[in-house]
Amino acid sequence: MSTLRRGVFEEQKHDQQKGTITALDGVRGCAILFVLIFHINRTNGDNLWDWHTNPLASSIATAGGTGVTLFFVLSGFLLFLPYAKALLTRGRWPLARTFYLRRALRILPGYYISLFLLIALSAPQYWQPAHRTDLLLFLTLFMDSSRSTFRALNGPYWTLAVEWQFYLLLPLLTLGISLLVRRVRLGHRLRGVALSLCAIIVGGLIVRFVGSYFWGNPTATFLLPRPIIDVILFFTYGQTGKYIEDFAVGMLCSLLYVYAQNGPAERPSVQKLRRLSPWLWGAGIVILLFSAIWHFQSDPRTPAWPFLNPVMPYFNWLSEMLLSFGYGMCILAILFGAQALQRPFTWRPLRWLGLISYSLYIWHLPLIVFFQTHVQQPLFPHLNHYLVYLLYWVWAFVGIIPFCILYYTLIEKPGMKLGDRWRRSIELRQRAREQAQQPIISSEQESVGDRARTP
Repeated sequence: MSTLRRGVFEEQKHDQQKGTITALDGVRGCAILFVLIFHINRTNGDNLWDWHTNPLASSIATAGGTGVTLFFVLSGFLLFLPYAKALLTRGRWPLARTFYLRRALRILPGYYISLFLLIALSAPQYWQPAHRTDLLLFLTLFMDSSRSTFRALNGPYWTLAVEWQFYLLLPLLTLGISLLVRRVRLGHRLRGVALSLCAIIVGGLIVRFVGSYFWGNPTATFLLPRPIIDVILFFTYGQTGKYIEDFAVGMLCSLLYVYAQNGPAERPSVQKLRRLSPWLWGAGIVILLFSAIWHFQSDPRTPAWPFLNPVMPYFNWLSEMLLSFGYGMCILAILFGAQALQRPFTWRPLRWLGLISYSLYIWHLPLIVFFQTHVQQPLFPHLNHYLVYLLYWVWAFVGIIPFCILYYTLIEKPGMKLGDRWRRSIELRQRAREQAQQPIISSEQESVGDRARTP
């Protein structure tokens, strides 16, 4: 175990040398902790506090599921960084094949191995012909789009489908933004790209509104027959939406960060962001607290705050956008804030959790269910629920986290290293082609100049 831990810490040092944003590793660690807290609470019936006598504490205790939104915002932020730099500085445009290759090697090995193991150990019915369509949805990462596979087999899988579909879409989205702003002068690019991202957010909200309406009205139609509408919803909405507004908020934060990093430090807008950092943090926390209360109120079993009744009809449409803005504000506050605000997120153990967060994400719930079925219920069926809650956290630290360190080391890390090697190889070949073409272009330019000078 100590060898594995040293390997993870060495990986952290390597990532820092590559120029990663250290504090965001800690933010990713917070996201996986939120999700872990949520599922441990949910497994124990969300009964840390009485829902009616202490609704605020219950709201906070059950808000860990919003860690998924934080993951989406972080993905939008980190993956848009090279595109934002290219758009704002006319730098080298990221190669699509490199992007897809690295994303595939980062996500698919860990996902497919976990999928086949879970089917073999707990759900062999997926090998039967009757479940062939469901298995195909899992294999193609569209399990978020069908009722039969949504949150089936392994609850967190549906969010991997949403992430993967965003990966497929991102190079196309950025190409569209590039075509829109390519005639805009560099000095005005920030505004043009920001407006494009705001349009994507609005588009995501429209898709969410229309999708939730049609799913709530199974026979409704508009211009097209319902079967065709269902096919469109399959690819654009799924069961709960594709969360494009969350990713776009992260992309907008990424744009502001790149703008600040690629200009003079004394630029007024950068100084303003640094001054506003405490206010961004405070506003983000307030928004997240309100969102936690709003999510808690959305459960029909928990009528706690009547003052929220007027906004409840907008919950399915606007709650995700509000959450993503809250998390986006907090991320900007950390990036532009004082060292005292950044320090908790650069804490080594938290960054370590962020590094293995993917393995933790795909394995924590099956391992929690395994512990519940084979240990807690048979051996401690009548234990006080506070002690049961503590027992699950002991299992998380002595069972789940060590297993995920091993899985990261043996499964994730080789794919990541292979992706880095192939990326470097592709980029070297690309640069060699560009250098080979440069003398030809220069010769053609000289020939044109000679002809122009000929009387």
